[in-house]
Amino acid sequence: MRRGSAHAQRRRPARSWESRGGPPAPPPPCVQSFPSARPRPASLSGSSSLGRRCLFLLRGLCSSPVASMAPRRRGAGLRLCATVFLLDMAFCKGFVEDLDESFKDNRKDDIWLVDFYAPWCGHCKKLEPIWNEVGLEMKSIGSPVKVGKMDATSYSSIASEFGVRGYPTIKLLKGDLAYNYRGPRTKDDIIEFAHRVSGALIRPLPSQQMFEHVQKRHRVFFVYIGGESPLKEKYIDAASELIVYTYFFSASEDVVPEYVILKEMPAVLVFKDETYFVYDEYEDGDLSSWINRERFQNYLTMDGFLLYELGDTGKLVAIAVIDEKNTSNEHTRLKSIIQEVARDYRDQFHRDFQFGHMDGNDYINTLLMDELKVPTVVVLNTSNQQYFLLDRLIGSAEDMAHFIRDILDGTVPAQGGDSILQRLKRIIFDAKSTIVSIFKSSPLMGCFLFGLPLGVISIMCYGIYTADTDGGYIEERYEVSRSEIESQEPVEDSKEQEPSGGATLGPTVQEPKDVLEKKKD
Repeated sequence: MRRGSAHAQRRRPARSWESRGGPPAPPPPCVQSFPSARPRPASLSGSSSLGRRCLFLLRGLCSSPVASMAPRRRGAGLRLCATVFLLDMAFCKGFVEDLDESFKDNRKDDIWLVDFYAPWCGHCKKLEPIWNEVGLEMKSIGSPVKVGKMDATSYSSIASEFGVRGYPTIKLLKGDLAYNYRGPRTKDDIIEFAHRVSGALIRPLPSQQMFEHVQKRHRVFFVYIGGESPLKEKYIDAASELIVYTYFFSASEDVVPEYVILKEMPAVLVFKDETYFVYDEYEDGDLSSWINRERFQNYLTMDGFLLYELGDTGKLVAIAVIDEKNTSNEHTRLKSIIQEVARDYRDQFHRDFQFGHMDGNDYINTLLMDELKVPTVVVLNTSNQQYFLLDRLIGSAEDMAHFIRDILDGTVPAQGGDSILQRLKRIIFDAKSTIVSIFKSSPLMGCFLFGLPLGVISIMCYGIYTADTDGGYIEERYEVSRSEIESQEPVEDSKEQEPSGGATLGPTVQEPKDVLEKKKD
């Protein structure tokens, strides 16, 4: 009885609206389509990307009870989402200006971030929505940098003046200076590049609080400490060249932390990996080259783009090639050993070595032109394409450090290189890899691309061969007929001489017509 009464109490609200004359009026279609009770992810808050919110609403539309509603209402909801998405595209594009030939004369009064693109370029099409978000973000934060794009195929003369040789090319134009962007094509990285390059070349740090703020915000940055000097002039020159990669600051000696020990002034320091390094002109050589080498953290997660950038540093790169999805002891052990060497042997190897790990061996295999077993450790010299493979068992960080010392001493043989033989091997390997990848991705396309040219070449070779055979047959027939004529000429001469020699006179034999023609020939 107690359960029955509870059941009756649960059903009372249903009878209450029936007694009032029917169910409540349904909510409007927009509320049905996008119920407010559905949780909203934090990434969709704000005005950074209206299109993402629209996609979220589309997912909600497909997974909500609206999917089973009347087709007319469901179509209205879909049309609403499509309208919002198109408005978002138009809204974002409104902050990216389409540039023409007048840009050349009007640009010098402003700072411009320009994307030089080609309409047929696939990478340019992939960058377009990201570029629209960059324009919207730069406008919303009140940045002085204007965002634009230019069709480099339509205005090729202007693009060539700015040194555009590939698509897409991103440049920040400030006065008479043009800075190339070479980082990842993501919204945050592009915006960070624009802020860094559009600001002051060397930013002053007036207080310790400002120094601590910069240290928390940037993983790697350089600081000049001291007054006017020839070293500061070199520092300014290096900053004008490398501002596209990192930040440059200046400070007085009382601003830097107390743990920083300076033997002489002025000085240039790099702060990274929770420590600092001081530039030594005698050991480190040119200041610009030293900054280019030290602008990376000591341990990195490697990819193809980062290895390409490390090629300019002249450092050797020790990489633990692992499978991050594999949690076995061997994979994690090699990664831990490389991290330990990068941390504990930093003072010994940071001038010559860069450390990191890479997920998977696909990219390494293309560099080595061989199949590398995972997990393992490989040391790359990205400047001349040489590499070093393990020739011993690595059980600890000390074993790895000993292996690195042997590489520096030259006792470990280097493989690969950029010799003529290696270049030919590279061409063959690239061609083979391209053919295999085409057949794996699309066998029909591979058969068409390679079968059609081979068929045409086969027909041409067959035609040339048959033409040579017919020519030889005609020439052989001509030689035979010519020998027959020469053999018949002595016989005819003897027949002509018989009447004059007093021999028996007989009737003249009529020669065949074809023989007479041959004689005339």
